[in-house]
Amino acid sequence: MAPRIPTLDIRRFIQPASPEDRQAFVDDLGAAYREWGFAGIRNHGIPQGLIDEAYEAFKAFFALPDATKKAYHVAGGGGARGYTPFGVETAKDSRHFDLKEFWHIGREIADDSGYRDVMPPNLWPDEVPAFHEKGYALYRALDDLGSQVLRALALHIDLPEDYFADKTDFGNSILRPIHYPPITADDIPNVRAGAHGDINLITLLVGASAAGLEVRSHEGGWVPFTADADTIVVNIGDMLQRLTNHVYPSTIHRVVNPPGELARQPRYSVPFFLHPNPDFLIDVLPSCITPDNPSRYPEPITAQGYLEERLREIKLA
Repeated sequence: MAPRIPTLDIRRFIQPASPEDRQAFVDDLGAAYREWGFAGIRNHGIPQGLIDEAYEAFKAFFALPDATKKAYHVAGGGGARGYTPFGVETAKDSRHFDLKEFWHIGREIADDSGYRDVMPPNLWPDEVPAFHEKGYALYRALDDLGSQVLRALALHIDLPEDYFADKTDFGNSILRPIHYPPITADDIPNVRAGAHGDINLITLLVGASAAGLEVRSHEGGWVPFTADADTIVVNIGDMLQRLTNHVYPSTIHRVVNPPGELARQPRYSVPFFLHPNPDFLIDVLPSCITPDNPSRYPEPITAQGYLEERLREIKLA
């Protein structure tokens, strides 16, 4: 049988039938991430209506003329907020840019917040009134779900369940609606998203039912992961890999170009990149250091410092 990435029912953690079932979910989730760095999460509680309405707003924006969209591009902003045009982002170590354009929605914080210098205000497209309401509602829903996943992961590595709560409550997290336009030329070297690991703690991908996402296995092969429509794909990012000393691996993944006429169709996806607070110090957790797994990162780094380093690598900064 072909290898299969697990999909788990998070109600076993949020509304468990018994304490034993809750612990079993923690064990299952931890095992999935140790093996794959990926898992599907179903019965997540985010209304399908909200997901559909957000997608419709995002599609309406990407259908606007290029000149209109580019008015929302912030030059020198590293893509932190607003629109990033087609042909900019390039996977680390790739010679070819990704075949996508996208928008970034960030956390809304007070102007007098100590994080304002690294977390700028959001931009919202005037041409699509629903974009703000539906986009930020989806942001908050995924932020809440991500917090539940982090609670389970904390328990799995012998941390207090609320370990991440005060380390992500002002996290520089990003919701990224992505448009992969139709591919009109054959035999191009570019792909929709080159092989990469995510920068952040965890990523939650909503609406991943379209084919294309592939995950690299321990053996080096590529495993397709096309989730059911009611499933959110959640994967480990490089920050959590570093924090846990690779107990949770940040698995390389990509979005491949579909064959034949399917390539002539657009593709949309909406990942939520859950980040820690900018001043959180990423320092290997003592519980993840063993004689067989000594610390791989003797020098700690702030989340903001790590983010800036990685954005330069993918040509967003």
